[in-house]
Amino acid sequence: MPGLVPGIHALIDNKQDVDGRDKPGHDGDQSKLRTGPILDRRIAADLRQWQGARVLELIFTSTLNGVLFGMLLFLMASGLTVIFSMLGVLNFAHASFYMLGAFFGYQVSRWIGFWPALVIAPLAARVLGAGVERYGLRNVHRNGHVAELLFTFGLAFVIEETVQMIWGKAPVDYRVPQLLDFPAFSVFSTNYPAYKVFMLAVAVAIFAALLIGIKRTRIGMIVQAALTHPHMVGHLGHNVGRIFMLVFGLGTALAAVAGVIAGPALVTQSNMAALLGPILFVVVVVGGLGSLPGAFIASLLIGLLQTFAVAINVSLASLFGPLAAGHGPSLLTDVWNVSVAQIAPVLPYLLLVLILIFRPMGLLGTRET
Repeated sequence: MPGLVPGIHALIDNKQDVDGRDKPGHDGDQSKLRTGPILDRRIAADLRQWQGARVLELIFTSTLNGVLFGMLLFLMASGLTVIFSMLGVLNFAHASFYMLGAFFGYQVSRWIGFWPALVIAPLAARVLGAGVERYGLRNVHRNGHVAELLFTFGLAFVIEETVQMIWGKAPVDYRVPQLLDFPAFSVFSTNYPAYKVFMLAVAVAIFAALLIGIKRTRIGMIVQAALTHPHMVGHLGHNVGRIFMLVFGLGTALAAVAGVIAGPALVTQSNMAALLGPILFVVVVVGGLGSLPGAFIASLLIGLLQTFAVAINVSLASLFGPLAAGHGPSLLTDVWNVSVAQIAPVLPYLLLVLILIFRPMGLLGTRET
């Protein structure tokens, strides 16, 4: 806690004063023997209290950041999951719409402000995504899944190169809006930004709206039926092709929302889709292909796992001490000195490997292929 460290220094100074003082009828060494152990115990107690506060601070802030990162992953993974359920193909260009949302938000915020950008950028991405489905994937679909994969793979490169031509390769100056540029609250000695609270609130609100829209509305029921029985929905008089186009556009709009709100907090640059795309597919596979609840659970799990791992700077050497002097530089020495924070980026992919080995259909998936 903030006031403990000065208190510990004061106790140490007090101890030194007492130890160096000779009172009448008392020997300085005898006074030191009497007061030293008492002050040592008080110092040790304050140190334990301070360390406990630091651990609580780490747990609280890491949990908030992990949930926030997980909800951002879910905003993107939900659209990708619905698109897979609808078309049966993994859209490799999905993370590119997240990047487009960030750059659209940056550009519109420069012209008319952040708040209009929060609405305009996802709408633009939705129109673009619907056009990709209507004039791209729908025509490629007749050639099989391999052609669809190659189409989305090439589309991702086209979007990345287009972004680089327009905005360049260097990060852009996408700033937090002034209205939210202040600390929302303090956790022990750490200030938590209000903008991160806003990001979490937006993600939770969209998740609730998506859940209610799918489970409680007539449109949601039609979409669910079209995902599993498209021919029957078509025989009932609904335009299945239009439903697919609108849902594809909604998925890209969700990814763009994540880009708009994450852009000011993270780095907005032309390779952000490549950085986040692989972990996005980890979320979808771990949660279960086509399972929206599974994507939600996997997003939170991976968000918390990676956030806590980054915050833990512990290695085998710090727990059990360094290896004996006879061990020179070797693979064992490197592994012994590697901290959890250093292997944090690998942990989601390790989880993916374990899921594929022991539960190939994912946490809540219903099919293995």
